[in-house]
Amino acid sequence: MTGFDLDAIVGAIRQNCHISDAQHAGDLTLCTFLLKMRELYRWEHAIPLSREMARAEVGDWMNLRGQLWDGLEAVPYEPVPLPDGPVDPFEAARINAVLLEHGYVYSGGYGRHCKPHFFLGELLRRERRHGFDVYVTGHELARDLEAPPGMYLDRTLFIRTEALRRWLWEKYEEWRWSRKNDAMARALACYPFDTAPEAALDAMTATEMESVLLHELGEARVGAALGEAWEGLLLTVMRSRAEIMVRAVRDLYADCLSTLPGLVERGDPAALHFFFANFVGMRRKLAPELAQAYEHWQAGGDLAGIEQAARQGLARWQAETEALLAMHAELGDATVAAVEVRYDGPRRDRSCPEQARAA
Repeated sequence: MTGFDLDAIVGAIRQNCHISDAQHAGDLTLCTFLLKMRELYRWEHAIPLSREMARAEVGDWMNLRGQLWDGLEAVPYEPVPLPDGPVDPFEAARINAVLLEHGYVYSGGYGRHCKPHFFLGELLRRERRHGFDVYVTGHELARDLEAPPGMYLDRTLFIRTEALRRWLWEKYEEWRWSRKNDAMARALACYPFDTAPEAALDAMTATEMESVLLHELGEARVGAALGEAWEGLLLTVMRSRAEIMVRAVRDLYADCLSTLPGLVERGDPAALHFFFANFVGMRRKLAPELAQAYEHWQAGGDLAGIEQAARQGLARWQAETEALLAMHAELGDATVAAVEVRYDGPRRDRSCPEQARAA
Protein backbone atom coordinates (compact mmCIF):
# COMPACT_ATOMS: atom_id res chain seq x y z
CA MET A 1 0.00 0.00 0.00
CA THR A 2 1.27 3.48 -0.89
CA GLY A 3 0.21 6.91 0.38
CA PHE A 4 -2.26 9.25 -1.23
CA ASP A 5 -0.33 10.91 -4.10
CA LEU A 6 -2.42 13.71 -5.56
CA ASP A 7 0.19 14.65 -8.16
CA ALA A 8 0.30 11.09 -9.51
CA ILE A 9 -3.51 10.92 -9.59
CA VAL A 10 -3.77 14.25 -11.43
CA GLY A 11 -1.06 13.15 -13.88
CA ALA A 12 -2.86 9.92 -14.75
CA ILE A 13 -6.22 11.65 -15.22
CA ARG A 14 -4.71 14.38 -17.37
CA GLN A 15 -3.02 11.73 -19.50
CA ASN A 16 -6.37 10.02 -20.01
CA CYS A 17 -7.86 13.38 -20.99
CA HIS A 18 -5.14 13.73 -23.64
CA ILE A 19 -5.80 10.21 -24.93
CA SER A 20 -9.53 10.84 -25.18
CA ASP A 21 -8.96 14.13 -27.00
CA ALA A 22 -6.47 12.52 -29.37
CA GLN A 23 -8.97 9.84 -30.32
CA HIS A 24 -12.08 12.00 -30.59
CA ALA A 25 -11.11 15.58 -31.51
CA GLY A 26 -11.84 14.69 -35.13
CA ASP A 27 -15.52 14.21 -34.24
CA LEU A 28 -15.94 17.99 -33.93
CA THR A 29 -16.53 20.48 -36.70
CA LEU A 30 -13.58 22.76 -37.36
CA CYS A 31 -15.29 25.80 -35.85
CA THR A 32 -16.31 23.95 -32.70
CA PHE A 33 -12.86 22.40 -32.42
CA LEU A 34 -11.11 25.78 -32.58
CA LEU A 35 -13.44 27.33 -30.00
CA LYS A 36 -12.95 24.42 -27.59
CA MET A 37 -9.19 24.49 -28.06
CA ARG A 38 -9.08 28.20 -27.22
CA GLU A 39 -11.16 27.56 -24.11
CA LEU A 40 -8.90 24.67 -23.08
CA TYR A 41 -5.82 26.85 -23.56
CA ARG A 42 -7.38 29.52 -21.36
CA TRP A 43 -8.13 26.95 -18.66
CA GLU A 44 -4.69 25.33 -18.74
CA HIS A 45 -2.95 28.73 -18.46
CA ALA A 46 -5.39 30.17 -15.89
CA ILE A 47 -6.14 33.20 -18.08
CA PRO A 48 -9.05 35.31 -16.77
CA LEU A 49 -12.17 35.04 -18.91
CA SER A 50 -12.25 38.78 -19.59
CA ARG A 51 -8.63 38.92 -20.85
CA GLU A 52 -7.78 38.60 -24.54
CA MET A 53 -5.38 35.85 -25.57
CA ALA A 54 -2.50 36.27 -28.01
CA ARG A 55 -3.40 34.43 -31.21
CA ALA A 56 0.21 33.45 -31.93
CA GLU A 57 0.63 31.86 -28.50
CA VAL A 58 -2.64 29.95 -28.82
CA GLY A 59 -1.61 28.79 -32.29
CA ASP A 60 1.79 27.57 -31.11
CA TRP A 61 0.15 25.71 -28.23
CA MET A 62 -2.35 24.07 -30.58
CA ASN A 63 0.49 22.83 -32.80
CA LEU A 64 2.28 21.34 -29.79
CA ARG A 65 -0.93 19.75 -28.56
CA GLY A 66 -1.49 18.21 -31.97
CA GLN A 67 2.00 16.70 -31.86
CA LEU A 68 1.25 15.28 -28.42
CA TRP A 69 -2.00 13.76 -29.67
CA ASP A 70 -0.27 12.15 -32.67
CA GLY A 71 1.50 9.78 -30.30
CA LEU A 72 -1.55 8.94 -28.20
CA GLU A 73 -4.26 7.75 -30.60
CA ALA A 74 -3.52 4.07 -29.95
CA VAL A 75 -2.38 4.34 -26.32
CA PRO A 76 -4.56 2.61 -23.67
CA TYR A 77 -6.07 4.59 -20.82
CA GLU A 78 -4.04 4.69 -17.63
CA PRO A 79 -5.33 3.33 -14.32
CA VAL A 80 -5.74 5.84 -11.51
CA PRO A 81 -3.06 5.24 -8.84
CA LEU A 82 -4.74 4.97 -5.44
CA PRO A 83 -3.23 3.95 -2.08
CA ASP A 84 -4.64 0.39 -2.38
CA GLY A 85 -3.43 0.01 -5.96
CA PRO A 86 -4.28 1.16 -9.49
CA VAL A 87 -7.98 1.36 -10.47
CA ASP A 88 -9.53 1.31 -13.94
CA PRO A 89 -10.33 4.95 -14.87
CA PHE A 90 -13.97 4.07 -15.63
CA GLU A 91 -14.59 2.75 -12.10
CA ALA A 92 -15.57 6.21 -10.85
CA ALA A 93 -17.38 4.97 -7.74
CA ARG A 94 -14.30 3.12 -6.47
CA ILE A 95 -12.09 6.09 -7.19
CA ASN A 96 -14.44 8.54 -5.50
CA ALA A 97 -14.63 6.34 -2.41
CA VAL A 98 -11.03 7.40 -1.83
CA LEU A 99 -10.96 10.90 -3.32
CA LEU A 100 -14.00 12.20 -1.46
CA GLU A 101 -12.20 11.67 1.84
CA HIS A 102 -9.57 14.13 0.61
CA GLY A 103 -12.04 16.71 -0.73
CA TYR A 104 -11.95 15.81 -4.43
CA VAL A 105 -14.49 14.47 -6.93
CA TYR A 106 -13.76 12.42 -10.06
CA SER A 107 -15.78 11.31 -13.04
CA GLY A 108 -14.84 8.93 -15.81
CA GLY A 109 -17.59 8.02 -18.26
CA TYR A 110 -18.82 8.34 -21.84
CA GLY A 111 -20.48 11.31 -23.50
CA ARG A 112 -21.81 12.05 -26.97
CA HIS A 113 -20.35 9.92 -29.79
CA CYS A 114 -19.03 7.62 -27.03
CA LYS A 115 -16.23 10.05 -26.21
CA PRO A 116 -14.76 9.35 -22.77
CA HIS A 117 -14.89 12.33 -20.40
CA PHE A 118 -12.59 12.62 -17.40
CA PHE A 119 -12.36 15.35 -14.81
CA LEU A 120 -11.08 15.91 -11.29
CA GLY A 121 -12.35 18.80 -9.21
CA GLU A 122 -12.44 20.13 -5.69
CA LEU A 123 -15.62 19.22 -3.81
CA LEU A 124 -17.76 22.19 -2.82
CA ARG A 125 -20.76 20.32 -1.47
CA ARG A 126 -22.73 17.10 -1.80
CA GLU A 127 -26.43 16.35 -1.41
CA ARG A 128 -29.05 13.80 -2.41
CA ARG A 129 -32.13 14.46 -4.56
CA HIS A 130 -34.75 12.04 -5.86
CA GLY A 131 -32.49 9.15 -4.89
CA PHE A 132 -29.45 10.48 -6.77
CA ASP A 133 -26.14 11.63 -5.29
CA VAL A 134 -25.21 15.18 -6.28
CA TYR A 135 -21.64 16.48 -6.19
CA VAL A 136 -20.96 20.17 -6.81
CA THR A 137 -17.36 20.91 -7.71
CA GLY A 138 -15.27 24.07 -7.85
CA HIS A 139 -11.72 24.40 -9.16
CA GLU A 140 -10.78 21.62 -11.59
CA LEU A 141 -7.38 19.95 -11.63
CA ALA A 142 -7.94 17.84 -14.75
CA ARG A 143 -10.38 17.99 -17.67
CA ASP A 144 -10.55 17.13 -21.36
CA LEU A 145 -11.38 19.18 -24.43
CA GLU A 146 -15.10 19.17 -23.71
CA ALA A 147 -16.25 20.28 -20.28
CA PRO A 148 -20.04 19.99 -19.87
CA PRO A 149 -21.35 21.94 -16.85
CA GLY A 150 -23.52 18.99 -15.80
CA MET A 151 -22.83 15.26 -16.03
CA TYR A 152 -24.63 12.08 -15.01
CA LEU A 153 -22.99 8.75 -14.25
CA ASP A 154 -24.19 5.73 -12.27
CA ARG A 155 -26.97 7.50 -10.36
CA THR A 156 -24.58 10.35 -9.58
CA LEU A 157 -24.87 13.94 -10.78
CA PHE A 158 -21.84 16.18 -11.19
CA ILE A 159 -22.38 19.94 -11.32
CA ARG A 160 -19.15 21.62 -12.43
CA THR A 161 -19.25 25.27 -11.40
CA GLU A 162 -15.92 26.15 -13.04
CA ALA A 163 -17.07 24.68 -16.34
CA LEU A 164 -20.46 26.36 -15.94
CA ARG A 165 -18.84 29.73 -15.31
CA ARG A 166 -16.77 29.44 -18.48
CA TRP A 167 -19.79 28.31 -20.50
CA LEU A 168 -21.87 31.26 -19.25
CA TRP A 169 -19.12 33.68 -20.20
CA GLU A 170 -19.10 32.20 -23.72
CA LYS A 171 -22.86 32.77 -23.90
CA TYR A 172 -22.39 36.37 -22.76
CA GLU A 173 -19.68 37.04 -25.36
CA GLU A 174 -21.72 35.35 -28.08
CA TRP A 175 -24.66 37.64 -27.33
CA ARG A 176 -22.42 40.70 -27.10
CA TRP A 177 -21.16 40.05 -30.62
CA SER A 178 -24.58 39.52 -32.21
CA ARG A 179 -27.18 41.02 -29.81
CA LYS A 180 -29.89 39.08 -31.65
CA ASN A 181 -31.32 36.93 -28.86
CA ASP A 182 -34.01 38.89 -26.98
CA ALA A 183 -34.40 36.28 -24.25
CA MET A 184 -30.63 36.34 -23.65
CA ALA A 185 -30.70 40.13 -23.46
CA ARG A 186 -33.41 39.90 -20.78
CA ALA A 187 -31.42 37.30 -18.85
CA LEU A 188 -28.19 39.31 -18.94
CA ALA A 189 -30.02 42.49 -17.94
CA CYS A 190 -30.71 40.85 -14.58
CA TYR A 191 -26.99 41.10 -13.77
CA PRO A 192 -24.53 44.05 -13.75
CA PHE A 193 -22.41 42.94 -16.72
CA ASP A 194 -21.91 46.53 -17.89
CA THR A 195 -20.41 47.72 -14.61
CA ALA A 196 -19.12 44.65 -12.76
CA PRO A 197 -18.77 41.71 -15.18
CA GLU A 198 -16.94 39.38 -12.76
CA ALA A 199 -19.53 39.88 -10.01
CA ALA A 200 -22.29 39.50 -12.60
CA LEU A 201 -20.80 36.23 -13.80
CA ASP A 202 -20.53 34.92 -10.23
CA ALA A 203 -24.20 35.76 -9.58
CA MET A 204 -25.30 34.20 -12.85
CA THR A 205 -23.31 31.05 -12.11
CA ALA A 206 -25.01 30.71 -8.74
CA THR A 207 -28.42 31.06 -10.38
CA GLU A 208 -27.76 28.70 -13.27
CA MET A 209 -26.15 26.03 -11.09
CA GLU A 210 -29.64 25.11 -9.86
CA SER A 211 -30.98 25.15 -13.43
CA VAL A 212 -28.25 22.74 -14.56
CA LEU A 213 -29.03 20.51 -11.60
CA LEU A 214 -32.74 20.51 -12.47
CA HIS A 215 -31.98 19.44 -16.04
CA GLU A 216 -29.50 16.75 -14.99
CA LEU A 217 -32.04 15.41 -12.50
CA GLY A 218 -34.54 15.24 -15.34
CA GLU A 219 -32.01 13.41 -17.51
CA ALA A 220 -31.26 10.97 -14.71
CA ARG A 221 -34.90 10.25 -13.99
CA VAL A 222 -35.70 9.83 -17.67
CA GLY A 223 -32.67 7.58 -18.10
CA ALA A 224 -33.82 5.38 -15.24
CA ALA A 225 -37.26 5.12 -16.83
CA LEU A 226 -36.02 4.34 -20.35
CA GLY A 227 -33.32 1.84 -19.40
CA GLU A 228 -30.68 0.27 -21.62
CA ALA A 229 -32.98 0.06 -24.63
CA TRP A 230 -32.56 3.80 -25.13
CA GLU A 231 -28.77 3.44 -25.27
CA GLY A 232 -29.24 0.83 -28.00
CA LEU A 233 -31.39 3.29 -29.93
CA LEU A 234 -28.71 5.99 -29.63
CA LEU A 235 -26.05 3.61 -30.93
CA THR A 236 -28.22 2.87 -33.96
CA VAL A 237 -28.82 6.52 -34.88
CA MET A 238 -25.35 7.78 -33.94
CA ARG A 239 -23.82 10.43 -36.24
CA SER A 240 -27.04 11.02 -38.17
CA ARG A 241 -29.65 13.75 -38.16
CA ALA A 242 -31.87 11.23 -36.41
CA GLU A 243 -29.50 11.31 -33.43
CA ILE A 244 -30.10 15.05 -33.04
CA MET A 245 -33.84 14.39 -33.09
CA VAL A 246 -33.73 11.50 -30.64
CA ARG A 247 -31.61 13.47 -28.19
CA ALA A 248 -33.94 16.46 -28.50
CA VAL A 249 -36.94 14.28 -27.66
CA ARG A 250 -35.20 13.01 -24.54
CA ASP A 251 -34.15 16.55 -23.57
CA LEU A 252 -37.74 17.74 -23.92
CA TYR A 253 -38.93 14.85 -21.77
CA ALA A 254 -36.35 15.78 -19.10
CA ASP A 255 -37.17 19.49 -19.25
CA CYS A 256 -40.92 18.96 -18.98
CA LEU A 257 -40.40 16.49 -16.14
CA SER A 258 -37.90 18.47 -14.08
CA THR A 259 -36.36 21.66 -15.49
CA LEU A 260 -39.43 23.72 -16.35
CA PRO A 261 -41.51 22.73 -13.29
CA GLY A 262 -38.50 23.59 -11.13
CA LEU A 263 -37.98 26.93 -12.83
CA VAL A 264 -41.66 27.83 -12.50
CA GLU A 265 -41.57 26.90 -8.82
CA ARG A 266 -38.50 29.08 -8.28
CA GLY A 267 -40.09 31.95 -10.17
CA ASP A 268 -36.72 33.55 -10.92
CA PRO A 269 -37.08 35.63 -14.10
CA ALA A 270 -33.34 35.51 -14.84
CA ALA A 271 -33.33 31.70 -14.85
CA LEU A 272 -36.46 31.50 -17.02
CA HIS A 273 -35.08 34.01 -19.53
CA PHE A 274 -31.84 32.09 -19.77
CA PHE A 275 -33.57 28.76 -20.28
CA PHE A 276 -35.56 30.08 -23.22
CA ALA A 277 -32.56 31.97 -24.59
CA ASN A 278 -31.03 28.51 -25.07
CA PHE A 279 -34.24 26.85 -26.21
CA VAL A 280 -33.08 26.64 -29.82
CA GLY A 281 -32.44 24.21 -32.62
CA MET A 282 -34.25 20.89 -32.72
CA ARG A 283 -35.92 21.30 -29.33
CA ARG A 284 -37.56 24.54 -30.42
CA LYS A 285 -38.58 23.02 -33.74
CA LEU A 286 -40.24 20.04 -32.07
CA ALA A 287 -41.88 21.98 -29.24
CA PRO A 288 -42.74 25.51 -30.43
CA GLU A 289 -45.59 25.64 -27.90
CA LEU A 290 -43.05 25.99 -25.09
CA ALA A 291 -41.53 29.05 -26.73
CA GLN A 292 -45.05 30.42 -27.28
CA ALA A 293 -45.83 29.99 -23.59
CA TYR A 294 -42.71 31.97 -22.75
CA GLU A 295 -43.70 34.78 -25.12
CA HIS A 296 -47.17 34.84 -23.56
CA TRP A 297 -45.57 35.27 -20.14
CA GLN A 298 -43.44 38.09 -21.54
CA ALA A 299 -46.50 39.81 -22.93
CA GLY A 300 -47.97 40.12 -19.46
CA GLY A 301 -49.27 36.65 -18.78
CA ASP A 302 -48.44 34.57 -15.75
CA LEU A 303 -46.32 31.47 -15.30
CA ALA A 304 -49.37 29.22 -15.43
CA GLY A 305 -49.03 29.05 -19.21
CA ILE A 306 -45.48 27.70 -19.02
CA GLU A 307 -46.52 25.30 -16.27
CA GLN A 308 -49.41 23.98 -18.36
CA ALA A 309 -47.26 23.64 -21.48
CA ALA A 310 -44.70 21.66 -19.49
CA ARG A 311 -47.38 19.41 -18.02
CA GLN A 312 -48.82 18.68 -21.46
CA GLY A 313 -45.31 18.27 -22.85
CA LEU A 314 -44.46 15.69 -20.22
CA ALA A 315 -47.21 13.38 -21.44
CA ARG A 316 -46.33 14.03 -25.07
CA TRP A 317 -42.58 13.45 -24.85
CA GLN A 318 -42.90 10.44 -22.60
CA ALA A 319 -45.15 8.94 -25.26
CA GLU A 320 -42.65 9.90 -27.97
CA THR A 321 -39.78 8.14 -26.24
CA GLU A 322 -41.91 5.03 -25.93
CA ALA A 323 -42.83 5.26 -29.62
CA LEU A 324 -39.17 5.61 -30.59
CA LEU A 325 -38.21 2.56 -28.56
CA ALA A 326 -40.99 0.53 -30.18
CA MET A 327 -39.85 1.76 -33.60
CA HIS A 328 -36.28 0.70 -32.89
CA ALA A 329 -37.37 -2.73 -31.65
CA GLU A 330 -39.29 -3.27 -34.89
CA LEU A 331 -37.05 -1.62 -37.50
CA GLY A 332 -33.49 -1.98 -36.22
CA ASP A 333 -31.07 -0.09 -38.47
CA ALA A 334 -33.97 1.27 -40.54
CA THR A 335 -34.88 3.40 -37.51
CA VAL A 336 -32.62 6.20 -38.77
CA ALA A 337 -34.74 6.93 -41.83
CA ALA A 338 -37.99 6.39 -39.93
CA VAL A 339 -37.04 8.92 -37.23
CA GLU A 340 -36.07 11.52 -39.83
CA VAL A 341 -39.39 11.09 -41.61
CA ARG A 342 -41.28 11.24 -38.30
CA TYR A 343 -39.90 14.65 -37.36
CA ASP A 344 -38.82 16.16 -40.69
CA GLY A 345 -41.48 14.74 -42.98
CA PRO A 346 -40.84 12.78 -46.20
CA ARG A 347 -37.65 13.65 -48.02
CA ARG A 348 -38.05 15.66 -51.16
CA ASP A 349 -36.07 14.77 -54.26
CA ARG A 350 -32.96 16.87 -53.75
CA SER A 351 -32.00 16.41 -57.41
CA CYS A 352 -34.88 18.63 -58.53
CA PRO A 353 -33.64 22.23 -59.14
CA GLU A 354 -37.09 23.72 -58.51
CA GLN A 355 -37.39 22.06 -55.10
CA ALA A 356 -33.82 23.00 -54.23
CA ARG A 357 -34.51 26.66 -54.99
CA ALA A 358 -37.78 26.58 -53.07
CA ALA A 359 -36.02 25.19 -50.01
